[in-house]
Amino acid sequence: MWSDLSGTARDVVQAGQVIGGVHFHGPAPVSVEAPVPRQLPGDSVGFVGRAEELAQLDALHASDGPDGVVPVVVIAGTAGVGKTSLAVRLAHRISGRFPDGQLFVNLRGYDTGPPLAPAAALERFLRALGVPVPAIPVGLEERAELYRSLLAGKQILVVLDNAATVGQVRPLLPGTAGCLTVVTSRHRLSGLAVRDGARRITLDVLTEEESADLITAATRGYRIGDDPSQIAELARLCARLPLALRIAAERAATHPLLTLPELAAQLRDESTLWEALSSPEEEEADAVRTVFAWSYRTLPPPAARLFRLLGLHPGPDVSVHAAAALTEQEPRQAHSLLDLLAGAHLIESIGADRYQFHDLLRAYATDQAHQEESLGDQHAAFHRLARWYLHTADAACTVAQTFDPSVLPPDQAGPAPVVSFDGQQEAFTWHQSEQASLLAVARTAAQAGLEEIAWQLPATLHGIHMARGVFDDWKAMAGIGLEAARRLGDQRAQALMHNTLGIANKDSAQLVQAIEHHQAALELHTHIDDYAGMALSANGLALAHRGRRELAASRARLEQALALYQQYGPHHRTGVVLCNLGATAADLGELHQAVHFTRQALAVYQETGADPSLRIDALGLLARLARETGQYTQAEEYLADAFSLQEYASFVGIDAALHLEQGALLHAQNRHEQAVEAYWMCERLQRSIGNRLGQARAYNGIGQTMLALERLAETIDFHTTAARILRDQPQPQPWDLAQTLAHLADAHADNDQPEYARQHRTEALTLLDGFTDPPAAALRQRLHELTTG
Repeated sequence: MWSDLSGTARDVVQAGQVIGGVHFHGPAPVSVEAPVPRQLPGDSVGFVGRAEELAQLDALHASDGPDGVVPVVVIAGTAGVGKTSLAVRLAHRISGRFPDGQLFVNLRGYDTGPPLAPAAALERFLRALGVPVPAIPVGLEERAELYRSLLAGKQILVVLDNAATVGQVRPLLPGTAGCLTVVTSRHRLSGLAVRDGARRITLDVLTEEESADLITAATRGYRIGDDPSQIAELARLCARLPLALRIAAERAATHPLLTLPELAAQLRDESTLWEALSSPEEEEADAVRTVFAWSYRTLPPPAARLFRLLGLHPGPDVSVHAAAALTEQEPRQAHSLLDLLAGAHLIESIGADRYQFHDLLRAYATDQAHQEESLGDQHAAFHRLARWYLHTADAACTVAQTFDPSVLPPDQAGPAPVVSFDGQQEAFTWHQSEQASLLAVARTAAQAGLEEIAWQLPATLHGIHMARGVFDDWKAMAGIGLEAARRLGDQRAQALMHNTLGIANKDSAQLVQAIEHHQAALELHTHIDDYAGMALSANGLALAHRGRRELAASRARLEQALALYQQYGPHHRTGVVLCNLGATAADLGELHQAVHFTRQALAVYQETGADPSLRIDALGLLARLARETGQYTQAEEYLADAFSLQEYASFVGIDAALHLEQGALLHAQNRHEQAVEAYWMCERLQRSIGNRLGQARAYNGIGQTMLALERLAETIDFHTTAARILRDQPQPQPWDLAQTLAHLADAHADNDQPEYARQHRTEALTLLDGFTDPPAAALRQRLHELTTG
């Protein structure tokens, strides 16, 4: 799998991704390449009334609080009263006041599943604002700080829908008075008023006139001659709640031959009330229960079954194909039934072939499934759904990467129909749209005793998780899989989960945790005599050690992995280890040995028809080695071959690494202007995938080139920027920082600033403590001589 291979082959996050679960409307207020946004939810069709509330909201926004206080408005009210519709109407109404865009997220505070955590909401906001996934910090506080820094000085409207607690909301407040935050909640969220200066508007049910207007608007063109008093009676039976009114109005529109008194009588006669629904006002709760049951019981049996089985889907929304899997139907039939349910306002269409519930209706559907489906049938339906996600994920990962085989047994038949994918980007797009549901399915599978699916799903998704760098979901799902594998007592599955957690932590710069997981995987593989697994874990440990510049430990693990692969196979993996041995030898300054290993790796890749990304890695390393031994023409040839293969790989991280090496070669050839261009291309590519360490290395390259051009002020600026980036890394980068400070010190010395030079060299010497490899020793010696001379 890509990131258990080498340092550059993992960065395949592509620009132009659609953000799942968060809507961003308007220009991205940051300078990085922003994903294609989904629009703010459309203005509510048939929205009526609320003129007084909209006037109040306009007045609140027009009278911003004291300087420095973030404007926050809370729209509170009972379930189904129309809080979201009002917030969306307000957002569209005042969008012109926020030229930098609008953000919208459903916090799912009252859903049947877990609410959306603030850290997860911030991840989605940062992605919508254009931050590459690998650049998103791990911690909640760090994400909130980055979010607020991006919004500083901007004018953005933030809508936080369905918040259950103040704790869900507070980390998502922008922190700048130029933004407005609108929060909807069933609770008063008084803490926001006390600490955050929030103003609250409590939404009541519609007035009699507004309720009648809603029914009239929804039935216009379908019914004629309805008596206003009868419309008012129907509205009263719906407790004047917009959610209930829309369902009742749709029923009236689709049954034009039934008089309103007949419809009202049916409502009164509806005796099946749903006890699971609660509301502060019992009259309103009864009305909603009655309207739901009344509408549900008139559905054709296939639609009613689909409705209640949808209540067993644990994700925030559902695709046509997932719904078909739940009910064992053809997608075309499921699509027709979903459209029927949407037409009855029992679900909502939110995009191409995707639907979602209002949280009350989701809970009602779940309750109906519990009442009308046996436990066995419920379990079978969810099992079908989970298997569909598992096998579709397997199909997506097979398209997205070619190095690793499927973890599913060959005889494990998949459900029909599984989605097929034409290419890598299509697979990534599917994963992004289903990302929240995949995590929810894994969690629910573990709770339902489907332990095998609970670990197979994260194992299957490993390649896509790695490619897209979605670290939160990657680690959470692998953690679920690890616990499931432990409950099964399946040591092989446990080792796979430790392996994927090791790579997730390495790729997110959590190297200590990466070593712990790879060590645990190695011990498990050893216990069950899984030699290929032992080699895989040893290679993973080697990469984590190399990331910490523990080069002797890295080499020892690589030699272990190579011996295992050479004896037990698979043969194609020896190329990966040989290339990593070459890179480690290069780091140790053993250039001829490095060339030997890397050429061996390239021979294996060519013999086995390896993925182009692996061959590019080897060619890039050979170019570096040729440059460092003064063979510039040979280095150019290696780079040319690598760039030609890049046309077939299209991996951003590899492209960035090639441009970094190209810049170094051009600098060595005294072609300084061209070198700067190559370094800037590297910086831009690294920025696009959030690789801050890669950006720092590009800035260092530019700084060294500026020094050769005797542009000392610019040299100092670039090396200072690189040092700042390295200091901000999640875990220390002492070797890179020591090199950067050495370059910075040289620039200060040439600029007649000996005290600055001494300070930087002294710090670099401290950073080099503990490094025993020859290049580190040589740098230490040089710095010591310059400091004491």
